[in-house]
Amino acid sequence: MLCVAHIDMETVLHIPETEKASSIKQVISSLHDQGLEPKHDQKDWGDWINLPPNKTVISIASERGMTRSATIEFAEGEDEHLEIPIITAFRELGWYGTDEDGEYQL
Repeated sequence: MLCVAHIDMETVLHIPETEKASSIKQVISSLHDQGLEPKHDQKDWGDWINLPPNKTVISIASERGMTRSATIEFAEGEDEHLEIPIITAFRELGWYGTDEDGEYQL
């Protein structure tokens, strides 16, 4: 069973600098492949991936459509059914988690 540490219902993810960055389109496609319906919301102050009808969001740092870091902000009670498909989507793209102990493989 997949278990990921949360800090205040947030999970921090990244792709190592030694690896090629993912495109936002790749992230959206990978989330879709896991049965989610991601919606990319691009604002002047940042990018978000919403997962309607859920309130959980993914804050994703991007530059020219490419990304290396994201924070999953789980809404209360939603981590139980969203954690596995979200983490699986990012793992498929070669991303890692980060916590107080450092980097870990998803």
